[in-house]
Amino acid sequence: MSTVLADQTDHDRHAEARPPLVEVVLPVYNEERDLEASVRRLRRYLDHDFPFAALVTIADNGSTDATPKVAAMLAASLRGVRVVALDQKGRGRALRAVWSTSAAPVVGYMDVDLSTSLDALLPLVAPLLSGHSDLAIGSRLAPGARVLRGPRRELISRSYNLLLRAVLHSRFSDAQCGFKAIRTDVARALLPDVSDDEWFFDTELLALAERRGLRIHEVAVDWVDDPDSRVEILHTAWCDLRGLGRVAWGRCRTGPGGGPPVAPDRPWPDVALAGFARVGVLSTAAYLLLFMGLRPWWGALTANAGALALCTIGNTVAHGRVTFAPRRPFRPRDQVLGTLVALATSLVCTSAALTVLARLGAGSLGAQVAALVLATAVAALVRFVLFGAWVFRHRGVVDASGPKGPGTGSGVDAGPGVVRGIAR
Repeated sequence: MSTVLADQTDHDRHAEARPPLVEVVLPVYNEERDLEASVRRLRRYLDHDFPFAALVTIADNGSTDATPKVAAMLAASLRGVRVVALDQKGRGRALRAVWSTSAAPVVGYMDVDLSTSLDALLPLVAPLLSGHSDLAIGSRLAPGARVLRGPRRELISRSYNLLLRAVLHSRFSDAQCGFKAIRTDVARALLPDVSDDEWFFDTELLALAERRGLRIHEVAVDWVDDPDSRVEILHTAWCDLRGLGRVAWGRCRTGPGGGPPVAPDRPWPDVALAGFARVGVLSTAAYLLLFMGLRPWWGALTANAGALALCTIGNTVAHGRVTFAPRRPFRPRDQVLGTLVALATSLVCTSAALTVLARLGAGSLGAQVAALVLATAVAALVRFVLFGAWVFRHRGVVDASGPKGPGTGSGVDAGPGVVRGIAR
């Protein structure tokens, strides 16, 4: 027994002497209840099941409860745990402070509730340590992921990532999963150009990395929703949308280091939106004319359905030839299914508007036209996201003669894109 204890002590001393290859950051704000259990669980996993020397950093960003005291106690009692205290809130601010000064070659972070299975940590960091990839993200939306969460959060997550694909043409599947890692040298190169210090930090970092042609590795994760999450969904969604608008029109269109814009292989959102608006105005005008012409014969609801059926087909064809033409080739099946979904969306929005007017007793032609214009505007927003993310998504073939990164003998391109992995 004494020999076993001596061997274990020597192992621990040797592990403590090794400099960390990975630094895992836990950004926390008022997490006094869950912090100790999570840190002890993470440290136990790193000591017994993780093959690389790792440091756990508790990044306290302005907690007002007993979190700083709990963090200090953990740092004093556990090997390989330290605390960085900041005066201001913001997950991005906490990550920026730790990542920019880390001595480890790979840095990462995870949510303090450990919603993501820790078994995914090794597949997350291995491609970074080997030099195969520059960033790695856990994905709850990639094939192979197993997720337990409520329908509201599922809908919000999928809608947000669809919006990213439509507006930024991103290829990564899950921007906001709290489970990411990055090579430290890459982080130091990107962080000066990342403006956000809160929840949008992840999305902006990924968009900038993808724009500069860095390799992003995806790991499909097992993820269980924390019912006691501190995330304010409405506030976070608003901040994300505001940040998305800033990135779409500003920084992300500049080249590396803030230089001249890099020519994209498909149009940036301003070009797409301009074409979408032109087609939309014409198709809406045609739709209203058809509605007014058919209304005396068929009634409002039937005339609306007939006008939509004719104009939605023309609208989809026009967008394929004008708005999203540079992103060809498209799949005919997607165009057919997309047209049906677009028609159903428009039909639901406009029929609901007409029904509400009828119940209010406001069935005049002028009131109906005004209501239809508002309803089609809402449907157009949904259609733009749908078309950009799915129907007219770029599906070109990668040039096999282009540069290949390490380990790409199987034909994975080394340019902007996503390398997927599976962790269960």
